[in-house]
Amino acid sequence: MKNLKSNLITGLLCLFTISVSLVSCNDDDTASTGGPVIESISLAQNDSLVEYGFADNMYIIRGKGFSNTQKIYFNETDTYFNSNFVTDNVILVTIDRKTPYENASDELRIVTPKGTVTYSFVVAPPAPGIQSFNPINAAPGDVVTISGSYFLDPAVDFGGIPAEVVSSTIDEIKVIMPEGANHKYLNVTTISGKNSSWEAVGTALYDDVWYNGWADEGDNVSYIPSLDSRQGGVYMKIENGAWSGKQFHDVAWSTVDISAYKGIRFSIRGEKVGKIAVIINGNWNDSDSIPVTITTEWKDVEIPFSQFPFEVTGLQTLVIKEFTGTASVYHVDDIGFVLKD
Repeated sequence: MKNLKSNLITGLLCLFTISVSLVSCNDDDTASTGGPVIESISLAQNDSLVEYGFADNMYIIRGKGFSNTQKIYFNETDTYFNSNFVTDNVILVTIDRKTPYENASDELRIVTPKGTVTYSFVVAPPAPGIQSFNPINAAPGDVVTISGSYFLDPAVDFGGIPAEVVSSTIDEIKVIMPEGANHKYLNVTTISGKNSSWEAVGTALYDDVWYNGWADEGDNVSYIPSLDSRQGGVYMKIENGAWSGKQFHDVAWSTVDISAYKGIRFSIRGEKVGKIAVIINGNWNDSDSIPVTITTEWKDVEIPFSQFPFEVTGLQTLVIKEFTGTASVYHVDDIGFVLKD
């Protein structure tokens, strides 16, 4: 995902350079002396001309008189732009995800020292955002609740298998889990685009409750019902002394088969910024653990089994160890596995 985003940004910068060069050739000896003029808008991804745009997407505005642009507004929303992506003839700008789309002005406005230009332009809502779905380990026929944003007349499928939508609002969908959805990713599609879940069905170890017979070891671990959970409605609060860890495992010390998985995942935040070490299968040496920096916001962590400096053929224990030398409190949620590609 990071490589894809990096490639996209690189491509857009190249496109911006080419666009500037082309416009400069066309206007080689005439500098703009009047107010700004908008001639066209195109989607930056493929430079195709558009008459309307979707929030959370980047667009190319072409015209003249854009030098020293002071403000850009979509539907009266003050929109951030990078001045390095502005020339006299070209602007690259991303429409803010929270730009209103209902009962709005349907206008783009650019303000420069030499004047203001208004251009008729409709902004549609962004692609849907999936925050979580619960339960992850749902069985066929179970009702699954999907939380997120911009669920406008949504269609839901699991790896291409359609799911019956029971109800939907702008930020929640309830569907019936279809047959054959195990180890499939959830997809939500609207008129504005498509988004997929981070987790696949059936891959949870902890999702409001423990699966696979797993549990905590009972000391300084509490379960907090909260709408602020990363996934579902309950997260774990663990209190770690300096350099100490909380261990989770099957109550009978059985080993989970990981043949279908390439790594482990979880979400975590701290009550202060810090660092943890992730330890599996009793390999307590620091050199065998994976350090992870923690902030006060939820962080989704994915660790490939190949990253551990030993062979991982199954999962028997998982430890989250305090790794700064100071007693710390962590919130942990959504523990599970990552499917092989």
